[in-house]
Amino acid sequence: MDTSYISRTSGIGAKDKIGYAMGDLASLLVFGLVQSVLQKYYTDVLGIGVVSIMVMFIVARIWDAVNDPLWGRIIDGARVWPDGRYRHWLKIFAVPVAISAILMFVKIPGLSQKGYLVYAYVTYILFGMLYTCINIPYGSLAQVITSDEKERTSLSVFRSIGSTFGAMPAMLLISLCYVKLADGRSVMSYGKILTGVIVIAAFSVAAYLLSYAWTRERVVTRPAPKARGQAVKVLKILFKSRPFMAVCVASMLFLAAQMFSQSYYTYLFNYYFNAPGLSMMPTVCQYLPVAVIMFFAGRMGNRFGRRDVCAYGMLLAGAFNLVLFLMGTKNVWLYLLVCLMSGIGGAFMFLLVWALANDAIDYNEVTYGLHDEATSYATYTFMRKLGQTVAAVLVNMALLRIGYTDNVLNAANITDSTLRSMYADSVLIPAVLYLLVFALLRFVYPLGKKRVAELQLQKEEALRRLHEEQGTA
Repeated sequence: MDTSYISRTSGIGAKDKIGYAMGDLASLLVFGLVQSVLQKYYTDVLGIGVVSIMVMFIVARIWDAVNDPLWGRIIDGARVWPDGRYRHWLKIFAVPVAISAILMFVKIPGLSQKGYLVYAYVTYILFGMLYTCINIPYGSLAQVITSDEKERTSLSVFRSIGSTFGAMPAMLLISLCYVKLADGRSVMSYGKILTGVIVIAAFSVAAYLLSYAWTRERVVTRPAPKARGQAVKVLKILFKSRPFMAVCVASMLFLAAQMFSQSYYTYLFNYYFNAPGLSMMPTVCQYLPVAVIMFFAGRMGNRFGRRDVCAYGMLLAGAFNLVLFLMGTKNVWLYLLVCLMSGIGGAFMFLLVWALANDAIDYNEVTYGLHDEATSYATYTFMRKLGQTVAAVLVNMALLRIGYTDNVLNAANITDSTLRSMYADSVLIPAVLYLLVFALLRFVYPLGKKRVAELQLQKEEALRRLHEEQGTA
């Protein structure tokens, strides 16, 4: 009988995996609204200019630089509740997160343009803060559900499956929220948007509560020390950790590419392809391969190494975006077919990126004795949020480049040159970002298959010593 500490803190079943997936399904139900709907809602319904939106996203990230690590420290130093150290927070913040998501899409009648901008600032930053409050403990949960790295790979796959299904309602909403005017133009319907957001937010609450009910914390943890300067010490370790920073930047760029595409497609399909009802299809093409690859991504990651599987998947995704650029097609179905091929490469990174982050956190635990999982995950989450800002800046710069300054592309601006620029931006920007992710993972991130196996042995010894000291071995 295996009596190792790792064997005693592993053995997850289907309920744990589905329960963990439900947490990211809940998160993406509301965050998907930011990814797919919010940019277009701000420009077309509230009438906020693209430069103002860029500045707002940057200001929000500056605040997150304080808020995210602060909340990570609070979680690390908090007591261990009877229902778990991290699960506890899912039931506390499920409803507040849903309400804040709805508030972002409430249009108060009679406000001036400045008033709508102020309201957008307040509600967007509030949502970001509450989302952090639930997302950091949820992300840290994987570290205590199991200590086995192969089971964490499985959790990463299930988490990504959950996020795939969670993102779909927002993609469907952005495709179905248009109404045709008498002059033939398609515009967003505020009523459809708000109704859809309320329904999606309600489902997110149910999914968070199912995640709380169906997961179990197996790894015994204790609050982090509250000594003066501990937070600075932890952050210094994180920022000098090569694996951790590499996966943070790679994840940031990957998310930036995804969010850029999801936001920009709504404009591309409206003007370039003249098919606003198909604007969700390129994103579907990004996620559709996940439905097939999810059945063997974990096994491939364990056999060939998660780093290499993700890296070469990114190389494939970048290459197919370059193919789209060279094709310069006006055929919407050909465009979607090549998007699907790119999505096959991206699916591996999408499914295994959380396992890469967990490997880097394990590296910090073994190498530096760092047990501040929530602070580590808060820093990782902040870097991913920077990806959201990078995407927003790129989207709005691309819109400015084609003359989208009055929240509509006027007929005078719809020239062949404008349309070619829209098309080029839609594929070249993701191509560059995906290829940068490939380079980071293949040549900077050092945790290949062999090194991860060594880490598992070192982690067993470190955990054994730690729990002997705590008297819990």
